[in-house]
This record gives sequence, structure tokens and C-alpha cells, in this order.
Amino acid sequence: MEITEVRIHLRNEDRLKAFATVTFDGVFVVHNMKVVNGNHGLIVCMPSRKIKDGSYKDIAHPITNEFRHKLEEAILKVYNEELAKGGVPAAASSKPDGD
Repeated sequence: MEITEVRIHLRNEDRLKAFATVTFDGVFVVHNMKVVNGNHGLIVCMPSRKIKDGSYKDIAHPITNEFRHKLEEAILKVYNEELAKGGVPAAASSKPDGD
């Protein structure tokens, strides 16, 4: 499976730094992955939903550690490129549109 496109939507929040939209093989897209400033640097969080007990469960996620690493690397690379281009974070009001 190839990552064919990564789009970054910068955010202006303390912990949430961006939403990522990732296209796979040019035919499948996943929205609302998050770039978050964690306790030990930037991390990528998968899209999730709140369940009855108040915790969150991933809706989609990599099965292998190798692919998770490849996905995180691709997202953080594009995130850093957007910052280097002087990208302007959006206001902290809402999620990005469905693109």
C-alpha cells in the first residue's frame, strides 16, 4: 500500500498542531488524523470516536508497526514542509472540511 498524498491543515492550538488527510493508492482517503504535541515531541493520532465509557477508540489505524512508522514519517514530513513554507494555522474553531 502506497501513501499517494498527504495534506496538512495547520491548527493554532496548544497541543493540536494539525489535521492530516492521507490518500492511499490514489483510491482511498482517511481524514482527521491529528498531529499533536505530546509529552515527548510530535505524535500522529489516528481518527477516533468517543465510546460510551468516555474513552476514545481508533476508527482506522495501521496494523503493523512498520506501516505505522511509514505513515507517521510521511505525515510529519509534510507537516514540517508546511511550517517551513510559512503556513498559517487556522483558528481553533472547527475541524477541516471534507476536502
